[in-house]
Amino acid sequence: MHAVGARQCRSVWCGNSLRSGSTMRQKLSAEDWIKAGLKTLAQDGFPALKAEVIARRLNVSRGSFYWHFADIAAFEHAVMERWRDVMAEAIIRDLENVRPARERLPRLLRLAFAAGTALEIAMRAWAASDARARAVVGAVDKRRLSYIEKILSDSGVAAEHNAPRSQIIYWTYLGFALSAKPIGGKARQRLIDQLTQLGHRHV
Repeated sequence: MHAVGARQCRSVWCGNSLRSGSTMRQKLSAEDWIKAGLKTLAQDGFPALKAEVIARRLNVSRGSFYWHFADIAAFEHAVMERWRDVMAEAIIRDLENVRPARERLPRLLRLAFAAGTALEIAMRAWAASDARARAVVGAVDKRRLSYIEKILSDSGVAAEHNAPRSQIIYWTYLGFALSAKPIGGKARQRLIDQLTQLGHRHV
């Protein structure tokens, strides 16, 4: 759901002082800008996704930005697509390596409910006023829900129970992520335990 996103924000490249244009281009790649964009999105929201703002944080000139991106719209698109990968696809790739299949739901829940929620909140705030962001968020919601349904199916949950259980799990996660006062400690573990039960075929 979003655990990888939290790790992404913590590990983004923060930059060093770069002087010449050629050195700047050598040191800063498009990937560096996108990582910095995700970090900025999580910390300060989508209004801060400006070339000048991020360049100042990276301690470089805006020339590096325009070396890699035609305009701010192209950069925003790249940040949105990276959010999609970090918050859904990368997690799914990780879970596909988990064996046996019944262990995927507990792992997903542990990751999702242990991670920070800043990227989730910031992207949904962006989606409220931007059609492109809204489309990405909608696609990620659909992808996540579909994958939870696959996890339950692989765990032996009957077809008639799959969709409603998947919705309960996902909507609970969204409530947790978007809440002003997320739960923690023993209460969070009890929640994870209860949601894990929904992945058992005999419940």
